[in-house]
Amino acid sequence: MLDTANEPAREAGRDLLLNSDAIQADAEAIVGMADPDKALFKPNLDRLVKSVNATARLSPQGYAITHAELVDAIVNRLESRRWLDRHPEIAEQSIVEPIFMTGLPRSGTTYFQNLFNVDPAFRQIRAWEASRICPPPAVDPTSAHKRFEATRREIAQRVKLNPEYNAIHLSDADGPEECHPLLTQTFGAAGYHNYLNVPDYFDYLTSALNLEETYRNHRQQLQLLQWGAAPKRWALKYPNHLVAMDVIMAIHPDARFIVTHRDPRQTLASLCRLTHSFRAPRSEDRDALLVGRQMRTFVRRHLDGLMAFAASSHAGRAIHVDYYYSLEQPAEMMAGVYRDLNMEMAPAVAHDIRGWVRRNPKNKRGANDYMLSDYGLDADEIAEEYADYITAFDIPSESKALARLSV
Repeated sequence: MLDTANEPAREAGRDLLLNSDAIQADAEAIVGMADPDKALFKPNLDRLVKSVNATARLSPQGYAITHAELVDAIVNRLESRRWLDRHPEIAEQSIVEPIFMTGLPRSGTTYFQNLFNVDPAFRQIRAWEASRICPPPAVDPTSAHKRFEATRREIAQRVKLNPEYNAIHLSDADGPEECHPLLTQTFGAAGYHNYLNVPDYFDYLTSALNLEETYRNHRQQLQLLQWGAAPKRWALKYPNHLVAMDVIMAIHPDARFIVTHRDPRQTLASLCRLTHSFRAPRSEDRDALLVGRQMRTFVRRHLDGLMAFAASSHAGRAIHVDYYYSLEQPAEMMAGVYRDLNMEMAPAVAHDIRGWVRRNPKNKRGANDYMLSDYGLDADEIAEEYADYITAFDIPSESKALARLSV
């Protein structure tokens, strides 16, 4: 079990409690249809809501935000289901050799995603698409601008609620989005634990929840997004794919993984900073030490998933990338990834990668400072706990790696 010790005692009548039945009913009323997959996914919602009510200590603002997001997740899935029912040919769409970009949270996956984004040969999820999947963009392009504007306003609202948002997480309405919004449709997203204090839910997701239906639904969303458009190879990013690599292989037997590697002491410190910041607009709890304990285990669970995959028969499906080399020689690093994918990177793509890196230097949107000690964590203890991972992938300390780059 994840650490929930020393959490503030709940006071009768103080906390605002979510109701999973009301969330489900609200979504069905908005779409105007009963949920045909309720038996599959309502148990996940129930577990999430139970965990939120037990430990998240939602503020009134947090209650409103969270209720609306959970309703919207079901709305997206129901609208998708209606399109699939009306157009069964969508399910015949092929998802060929999808690329799953993953790695420990805060290990450079977003940076890497944006390097892929410069090549129009790849298809990525756009932020505005993830906010509202339907209508499928190629089928109803006139709605795209409205959805883009709505997402732009949503991002602006996030920044207003959390001024640190841009410095911590790069996000633009027309930029590439991670898979989190697609996985929330079935309440199978590990990332919930980063903006909600829900350790029991995270335990459930990593130890009891069969994620195959979650990733089957994820695949259907990709089919909807590409329907009617020229086929391209999907490049999909989500650090938390690490806890489901075996499931992804079951759904996509031809999938490839690109795994970024960075000093886990640094990634853990950065993840604590992100989690503490992302929870602030929703919760009355500001316990940094609790965040440190929870994220320490959160990272360990992700490492367990990666180490198990590396020891499996599918290990050869993964391409491993040195985060520090990607900073030093981004175009050369990407050329190597292309070769591993049996592709050739065009000279124009190398030029565009270097241009994107020049235009987006570190801290362009604000500095993001953090230390393990801020969250009650000791670097030597973390290095010892994660030693199996550090040794297996020969990961240098952040200070040594950056010193090498400055030479």
